[in-house]
Amino acid sequence: MPAPDTIFALSSGRPPAAVAVLRISGPRAGEVATLLAGSPPFPRAASVRTLRDPASQDVLDRALTLFFPAPRSATGEDVLELHLHGGRAAVARGLRVLADLPGLRPAAPREFTRRAHANGKLDLAEVEGLADLVAAESEAQRRQALAQASGALSRRVVAWRSRIVRALAFAEAGLDFADEGDVADDVAAGIAGEVTPLLAELREVLADAARGERVRDGVVMALAGPPNAGKSTLLNHLAGRDAAIVSPVPGTTRDVVEVHLELAGQAVTLLDTAGLRETIDPVETEGVRRALARAEAADLVLWLSDTAELPPPALSGAVCLLSKADLDVSPAPVGWLAISVATGRGLPELVARLEAAAGRWAGGEPALVTRERQRLALAAAASALANALAPHAGREELQAEELRLAAHALDRLIGKVDVEDVLDSLFSTFCIGK
Repeated sequence: MPAPDTIFALSSGRPPAAVAVLRISGPRAGEVATLLAGSPPFPRAASVRTLRDPASQDVLDRALTLFFPAPRSATGEDVLELHLHGGRAAVARGLRVLADLPGLRPAAPREFTRRAHANGKLDLAEVEGLADLVAAESEAQRRQALAQASGALSRRVVAWRSRIVRALAFAEAGLDFADEGDVADDVAAGIAGEVTPLLAELREVLADAARGERVRDGVVMALAGPPNAGKSTLLNHLAGRDAAIVSPVPGTTRDVVEVHLELAGQAVTLLDTAGLRETIDPVETEGVRRALARAEAADLVLWLSDTAELPPPALSGAVCLLSKADLDVSPAPVGWLAISVATGRGLPELVARLEAAAGRWAGGEPALVTRERQRLALAAAASALANALAPHAGREELQAEELRLAAHALDRLIGKVDVEDVLDSLFSTFCIGK
C-alpha cells in the first residue's frame, strides 16, 4: 500500500486571533518540523521554536510546536501542530510555506477525522458525537455530544456485543452436541439467561432515543393564532430582537419565521406563523396552509388570541394564551394564560412554562442514542434478539443466525461493517481543520 499523503490545514478559528494552530498529519509531519525549525521535533513535548521558510530562510514566527508520533496521535499518524500568532498575514504565509513543501497538500474537509476513523482512533458513533459537538448550540446538546464523542454509546455496544457472543457460544454448543440429551436444556437456559436481560436493556435505551434525537435537533415551538393576535410581537420579545415584522395590517406574516434560542439549556426553534383565517388571497392561503402544517408538526404550540378564540381541532393540545392583556384586565378564561408584551403581564409565567417544556427533553443523563441511524441499528439488534428467544423447535441453527444478525447490527452501529454509505454524508458536515 502506498504511504498516505501528508496533509495540513488551519485547525483553529478564522484569523485574526491570539493563536492559530496549523495541523500537519502524515508520514512527513516530523520532517516538516526539521525543515522549519532546523532540528528534529521533541515527541510529546511543547517547545518554542523559531520557524523559517526553507526556501528563503526568512523567519516566519516564534511558535509553539507539538509533535505526536504515530500511532499515539489524534489521527493515528505522525501529527505536528504549529501554534503561530493568529494574524492573517502570519497564517497565510505559514500555509503558503507548507504548500510549497514536497509531498504536502491542503487537507480536504473532514480528512483529519476520517483518517482517525480509518486508523481505529474513533468509531462511527464517536465520529457522530464529534460532529454534533462541533455543531452544538446549547448546553444540552454539548453534554450529549461530548458523551457520544467520549465513547458512551460505543462502550455499551461493545459490552452488549460480548453478551451476544456468549449467547452464541451456547447456541453453537447446541449445534455441536445436538445428540446429547442433556445439552438442549442447558443451551436454552444459557441463551435465555444472556438474551432476556439484554433485550430488556436495549428496549429501555430505544425508549429514550426520541429524547436524544430531540436534544440533538432542538425542540420546535410554534406560535399560532388568528391574524393580529400578537404572535410576531411575542416572538420578538422572546428572541430579544426584531426578528419578525410587526404591523397592525392583518396578514403581514405570510411565511414561517424561525428564531433559534436556548431555554433551560435546550436548543429551541421558535416559529412565527401566518394568522389562521379564511382568505381568497392565494399567497396568504399558502401561508395559512404552511402555518397549520408547521404548527401540527411542532413539539409545542402556543395559541394566541385576544378574544379567547379556541384553536382548531388539529391544535387542541396547544397552550392557550390570551394576548394583549393590557387592553383588558378581566380574568382569562379557565385554562388560559393572560399575557401582555407591553406591560409584561404573564410573561414570567409563560417563560417558566416554556423552560419546563424544554427541560423535559434536556434533563437527566445524556441519551445514548441520538440519531435515526443509531436507533434503526439498535432496533434491528433488538428484533433479532427477540426472534432468538422465540421457540425454534429444534432448529438451533436459526437461533444462532438470529444472534449473528443481532451482533452484525451492533457492528453497523459503531461502524465496523457496512458504513461506507454513511461516511461521505457524515464527514461532509466537518470543517476543513477537522
